[in-house]
Amino acid sequence: MKKFLCTFFLCMLTAVTLSASARAAESIIKAGLYFGDKALYSANLENYEGAGYYLGWFDEDTRAFRQIGYLPDTTLSMTADSTIYRSGKTCSPTRTAQTESVIGGYHVQLREEFPSFDEASYAAGQLPDAFPAFVNNVYRVRMGSFATREEAEVAAATYATRSWRDRYGMDRAASGDVSSPSATGVVVTVTGSDTILFAFDCSGARSLGIQPHNGAGKAQTWFRGYRWYGGFEYRRSTGGNINVINVVPLDDYVRGVLPYEMSPAWPLEALKAQAVCARTYALLPSKHYTGYRFDVCNTTDCQVYQGVNLASVLTDQAVQETAGMVATYGGKYAETYYCSANGGASESSENVWSHPLPYLVGKEDPYEKLTEIPDYAYTINYTYSQLSARLREKGYSIGTVNAAWVSRTTPTGNVAEVTVRDSSGKTVVLTKEDCRWTLDTKSMRFTINGGGSGGSKSWSVNRGGESLSDLNSAYTISGKGLVGLFGGGTAHVITSTGTSVLQPAISAGTGGTGNGITITGTGWGHGVGMSQYGARAMAEQGYTYEDILLFYYTGISLERISR
Repeated sequence: MKKFLCTFFLCMLTAVTLSASARAAESIIKAGLYFGDKALYSANLENYEGAGYYLGWFDEDTRAFRQIGYLPDTTLSMTADSTIYRSGKTCSPTRTAQTESVIGGYHVQLREEFPSFDEASYAAGQLPDAFPAFVNNVYRVRMGSFATREEAEVAAATYATRSWRDRYGMDRAASGDVSSPSATGVVVTVTGSDTILFAFDCSGARSLGIQPHNGAGKAQTWFRGYRWYGGFEYRRSTGGNINVINVVPLDDYVRGVLPYEMSPAWPLEALKAQAVCARTYALLPSKHYTGYRFDVCNTTDCQVYQGVNLASVLTDQAVQETAGMVATYGGKYAETYYCSANGGASESSENVWSHPLPYLVGKEDPYEKLTEIPDYAYTINYTYSQLSARLREKGYSIGTVNAAWVSRTTPTGNVAEVTVRDSSGKTVVLTKEDCRWTLDTKSMRFTINGGGSGGSKSWSVNRGGESLSDLNSAYTISGKGLVGLFGGGTAHVITSTGTSVLQPAISAGTGGTGNGITITGTGWGHGVGMSQYGARAMAEQGYTYEDILLFYYTGISLERISR
């Protein structure tokens, strides 16, 4: 269970099956594990449950695995096609003081094409230091590993001589060309050795896929200290290092999210609510797909996914008992954001970000106070000097700050706006979630003490005989002349020329007291959608996971998709 945002989902208790045509590949999730500036030069796999690996690729549309071969080895290393400097189980692109051996990036590639992986493997077995390769959809055999092209060219000439053919029992010339390191190729070796098992290079049109063999049970594979279900895709379509993607059945993916986004020891119904959230989020349109070709990342930028090391009987039960269950609104997957704790009231999405969603409506939360929440209340102190430096660090142009105050709150009492003023009278206004990121508060529910104020606002009504301190419960006129309950933004009045902006009267403000401010708050996170601690509290009170989701997400539906 994490303290930040994670993402999307929803429900209203109807069990409708979404159309099969929209479900073509939804039972399989692609999760980015290492990518972009964290892409890997080399990635090791080791069987935990099962033995050996199938080679191939994952179909881009259906996500089905297209097998081309099989390796019985239990440890594999997938490395960017290049000259490889090996030290133990570690491969690097440059020589280091720890380098034990060098695997050259140049090979002799036989000109002969083979009809299958097995026939290419058999031919490679008859030749010295040879291995099968799949190059632009053709099965090949490559031989040797040379540090330079010149060495490979000499070897190619030697391989083509009659005496060499007779020695190795070849019935025709084993002539070949030199293959150079490729910007899109991946080389498969036995981990911790110089033995090349296979090479894959489809010029970026296809990426190498590895699917572990199940053996007697359901396959699990060690990768980077974590155990994973499913297979792996190694994308190197634009050169550089390898983007490593876990290709995994949807509910197995959820098994790897649940114990990291919520404590595995929490009540079952809370875990079930979190499982529905994780499953739905994985099916939302992906901001990563265009650039990286995966659905979700494995960090808090999406939701934390670290395999099944921490999975327990209880978390697996939560996944199983909600199998295929997702949250929807209006026939579409709903974006169900969640946070650790809202501090006493959730918040409407448009008050934190920008886009209003009808199911993400702020409301008082009576449940969080019914359970123990570590670090629920917090205090942050800033001197004015520290606050000035903080604002400039975040890109704001401001002098020496001498006042800061909460200048607007939402209807549920969360912070919507903070104003900061410097000694010259210049002000900076922080709005929505910028308040949290800039001031480094744990939540959107806080107050500022000691920072003075910018003066109070008042709006005259009834010919000036009365005044309102805010317009939250008032009916106002929009810029289009429509009358409605004020929902934020700008209010207007009717004039002889149409409508004009309604301006409040502002009293004189006050400067801060002392040398800084004190921020006091409750909660942890953005406050939108489900509170994870609130879900725990509701489960402890006997509520079901459906009750939890329906409380935090207004008007949603629960639907079971086919698996």
